[in-house]
Amino acid sequence: MSEILLVLFAGVAAGALNSVGGGGTFVALPALVASGLSPVTANASSTIALVPGAVASGWVYRRELTPLGATPTPALTMISVLGGGLGAGLLLALPAASFDAAVPWLLAFATVLLAFGRHLSKALSSSRGRPLSMGSRTVLIGQFVLALYGGYFGGAVGIMMLALWSVGLGLDAAVSNPMRVVQVAAIYLSATALFLVASDALSTPLLLTAMLIGAVTGGFTGAHLARRLPARVLRSIILTTAVTMTVLYFLRG
Repeated sequence: MSEILLVLFAGVAAGALNSVGGGGTFVALPALVASGLSPVTANASSTIALVPGAVASGWVYRRELTPLGATPTPALTMISVLGGGLGAGLLLALPAASFDAAVPWLLAFATVLLAFGRHLSKALSSSRGRPLSMGSRTVLIGQFVLALYGGYFGGAVGIMMLALWSVGLGLDAAVSNPMRVVQVAAIYLSATALFLVASDALSTPLLLTAMLIGAVTGGFTGAHLARRLPARVLRSIILTTAVTMTVLYFLRG
């Protein structure tokens, strides 16, 4: 019972974090590992459990989506679905040790970009004499790489999206947060389809159900809260989450 309660509360926290700024995997994954699951199974289980919460958050944000420049949202979503599925396949087929060692550095890079991305974008625009803006093809290629990572590991993929869009398109994190939520949901959905068939996630239904219920609760509540927060406060929460998760992951390994 204590393990189920731990996973339930971790699910609430993870769902809320994902809806507000990202980083829910870093709460869900350790809780499942502490409950006795192997890292790969825990990763698959956390992805499956966080899907309903991500979808609930996406539903709350559905009328607030801001397009990424000239990139069509349906094309962006299809790329997220494709990359998420392929990344999940890599998780099941390849050893995770080497990639896991690179994750803290990826998070640190994303956090720096998120913190200074808009300033960097403005500086680059000034040096070029015109606004910096990635073309649709570049946006889609970048999204595919992030979706691949998201299906494979998932930790802070939303933070990395905000960082990429901040630098390449000059978008404010608060403005692009609804699009982040929807694209993360698309990545998780395709990864989940594979994990349900090919992983051991269903071998512990009580833990999976507890995290799923918690994630839905946290995701729905967190999204409503995020919509009411001032843009400056939301940006601060997103950046604080990014810094905290980066530091914790370096300390972890």
